[in-house]
Amino acid sequence: MPELQALARGGEPGYPSNVTGSQSASQRDVSPIKSSPVSGSLPNQPRAPAESRWAHGIRILRPSHAHSVFSATVVLMVSTFLSRIIGLVRVQYIVWLFGRGTEADALNAAFVLPDMISYFLVGGAASITFVTILTRYRDAGREAEGERSLSVILTTMYLVLGAAIVLAEIFAPLYIHWWFHGFDAEKAALCVRLTRILLPAQLFFFAGGVFGAVLLVRKQFSVQAVAPLIYGLGTIVGGLLLFKRIGVSSLAIGTVAGAFVGPFLLNWIFARRVGTRYRPILDIHDEGFRNWVRLSLPLMIGVSLVTADGWIIAHFASTTSGAVSLMTYAKQLFSAPMAVLAQAAGAASMPFFATLWSQQRRYEFAVSVAESVSRVASLGLLAASGMAALAVPLVELLFVGRRFSAGDARECAGYFAVFCVSMFLWSAQAIYSRAFYAAGNTFVPMAAGTAITLVSWPIYAALYHWNGAIGLAIASDIGILLQTGTIAVLLHRRRMVSLAGLDFAEMGRCLTAGLAAGGVVWAAIWGLVNLPILWLHAQAPAQIRWIDLSIVVVGCALWLVIAKWVLERTGSALPKVAIQRLGLG
Repeated sequence: MPELQALARGGEPGYPSNVTGSQSASQRDVSPIKSSPVSGSLPNQPRAPAESRWAHGIRILRPSHAHSVFSATVVLMVSTFLSRIIGLVRVQYIVWLFGRGTEADALNAAFVLPDMISYFLVGGAASITFVTILTRYRDAGREAEGERSLSVILTTMYLVLGAAIVLAEIFAPLYIHWWFHGFDAEKAALCVRLTRILLPAQLFFFAGGVFGAVLLVRKQFSVQAVAPLIYGLGTIVGGLLLFKRIGVSSLAIGTVAGAFVGPFLLNWIFARRVGTRYRPILDIHDEGFRNWVRLSLPLMIGVSLVTADGWIIAHFASTTSGAVSLMTYAKQLFSAPMAVLAQAAGAASMPFFATLWSQQRRYEFAVSVAESVSRVASLGLLAASGMAALAVPLVELLFVGRRFSAGDARECAGYFAVFCVSMFLWSAQAIYSRAFYAAGNTFVPMAAGTAITLVSWPIYAALYHWNGAIGLAIASDIGILLQTGTIAVLLHRRRMVSLAGLDFAEMGRCLTAGLAAGGVVWAAIWGLVNLPILWLHAQAPAQIRWIDLSIVVVGCALWLVIAKWVLERTGSALPKVAIQRLGLG
C-alpha cells in the first residue's frame, strides 16, 4: 500500500497520504490547501513544542479532543479490542453458567427480535445517517437547525419505536414460535421472557446513536470508545449481582442497564457539554427530519446480509439442540478481531469520508476508501490464517469448563475456523458500505443487500440440510462474498471508488504469508502434537487449559515468525510499519 511504503521510509504522511503526493508540484502550489481534520495541518505551520508520550496519550483521550483519522482509528481500535475482551469474558461467563443448554439457546435467541425491531424501524444506523446530516449542517454554519432536527427526530422516532416495542412485548410468543420453530415449549417460554426484558434497550441504543453522532461530527471519539465497554460489562454485573435470585433473567436485566448507562447516558451527558439541547418537538416538515427519513428509509425497508446473517443462522440452527449457542459463541469469537480491524476503522473513517464528499473532493474520497479497504483486507487475510490454524486450542482455552466439554469446544472450533475464511470480506464491506453512507446514498447498498439476502436464503437452507450447522457457516462465507463483491462493483460502476485503486499486490503478499504461516502452524498442531494432546486430555483433564495455553502461545510465536519472514521476502512494508507503529524500531 502506498501509505505503508511511505511509512517504511520513515515518513508520517497525512490522510490520505498519497493524494497530495500524487499531484504535481505546480498543482500543489496553485491549489488552495484547506486545513481540515482530513487534510492535516498547513505545510508552513510552525510545529508545536514536543510533548511526552504520556502527555500526548492523555490529551487525545480527553472527550473534547478533536481527532485526526489516524488517532481516531487507534482510539477506537483500542476501545474495540477492550470491548471484545469484555465481550469474550461475557461469553465465557454465559458458557460457564449454561454451556450449550436450554438457558444458553434461549438467551442467545432472545436478542434477535430486539435487533430486528431496531434494524427495521431506525435502520440500525442512527449514528451513520445522522453523521451525514449533521456534517452538512455544520459545514454550512447551520448548527442550530441541526440541533432542532435532532429533537424532532428523537421525539418522532421515540413514539414510533416505543409503540413497536409495546406491540413486540404483546406478540413475542407468536414470533418466537414462528422464527425459532425448533424450540420446545420450555425453551420457547424462557426465550419469550428474556426477549421481553431486552426489548426496551433499543430505545437507549437509538437515542445514544443520535447523541453520539453530535460528538462524531466534532471528531470526538473518546466517548464512543468508552460506551461499549460499559455496555459489555452490564451483562456480567447483572449476573454477578442477581443470578442467584432470578437466574438467567439477571443477565438480560444487566444488558439493559448497560445499554442505558453506556450508549445512552454517556453520549447524552457529553452531547450536552458541547451545547446540544433536546426539546420534545413534533414537526414532520422539518428539513433535517425529512432528510433523515430519506436516508434511513432504505435501511428500514431493506435488509443487509451483514445483519441478517445472524438471524438466518439462528432460525435454521434452532432445530438442532445447542446449535444456536455454539454458532453464537463461534460468531462472537470471530467478530472480536474482525471488529478491531474493520468496525473501528469504519467508525473512525465515516466522518472523514463524509467531509471529503461534502467538500466535493471526489478523488481524495476514492483514494481514501480504497486505501482503507486494502489495509483492513490485508490484515484480515493475515489474522484469519492464524486464528483458523489455532481454532481448537483457542476455543478450548476460552470456553472448556463446567457445562462446556472438550467435545463442545471442538464442534464450536469447526464453525469458528469456517467463519474465519471470510474475515477479509467482512472487513472490506464495513468500509465499502460507509463510503455509500458518507455520500448520502443509502438506497443503492440496501437495495443490493436485500437482493443478496433473498438470493442467499436458499443457499443457507440447502447447505444446512446438506451438512447441518457447519453448512450454515459455509453459507455465511458465500453470502458475505456476494455482499462485498456486489457493493464493490456498484461503487466502481458509479465511479465513486475504483476497483483499480485497491492494492492487490499487498493483499496477495498477505494472502501468501497467511497461507504459509497458517499451514505450518496447523501442520505442527495436528501432525506432530495432536495425538499426545488427546492422550494428555484423557489422562489429566484438569490440565487442559494449561496445555492449550502453551499451544496457543507457541503457535502464535511460530505464526508471527513465518508470516514476517514471508512478508519481508515478498517485499511487503507491513512488518517494518508495524514495528514503527508499536515503537519497537
